[in-house]
Amino acid sequence: MQITLDKIKINDDWKFFLKDEFLQPYFLNIKMEYINALNERKIIYPPANLTFNAFNLTPLKNLKVIILGQDPYHNPNQAMGLSFSVPMGVKIPPSLLNIYKELQQDLNIPIANHGDLSKWARQGVLLLNSILSVEANKPASHTHFGWQNFTDAVISKLSQEKEGLIFLLWGNYAKNKKFLIDTQKHYILEAAHPSPLARNAFLGCKHFSKTNTILSSLHKDIIDWNLNS
Repeated sequence: MQITLDKIKINDDWKFFLKDEFLQPYFLNIKMEYINALNERKIIYPPANLTFNAFNLTPLKNLKVIILGQDPYHNPNQAMGLSFSVPMGVKIPPSLLNIYKELQQDLNIPIANHGDLSKWARQGVLLLNSILSVEANKPASHTHFGWQNFTDAVISKLSQEKEGLIFLLWGNYAKNKKFLIDTQKHYILEAAHPSPLARNAFLGCKHFSKTNTILSSLHKDIIDWNLNS
């Protein structure tokens, strides 16, 4: 099986930026694992057209902030290709609710009545999961696909070729990606995972105001974190 770039549904700027990765043997393995799962009639989240949604909603030229997640939600109707985000009308997951609570404490932003973070993505916040697909009702089930090779390469390439990006690393899984980032060129903000399992240690990190302070110092537009407007 040969990979052709025209078959990969991702923004042209990202497609050009990552073209060498799409031609790597590991990416062929991801594609074959995905096709095999479909052939076995397994249900995969997010829907195929949303696999690269994080890239499609955040053009490379707009990129300012990266929020790293682990893998997509595995329950029906939740995964939409953006880390921590769920579509309109879907119950807000506990981790996202804690993110909203921190927003309220940090910037006095009222808790949103929905979980769709697309507004952040369109402002330059790449909501990137390390693993880009999952089998229904089986968390971390696509770890063996090799998605981490791809997303690690994305982080490394951004670190090498861009400057002044802000990486928000929440929880140990995300913090373990720190070695991929040049701290002389970029900014890293670390905190506990927003999951309630972390005993609310995420609360008080003030990452949203800190991010905007950094953006202001770089003479970039700040992020409007308010999802209610």
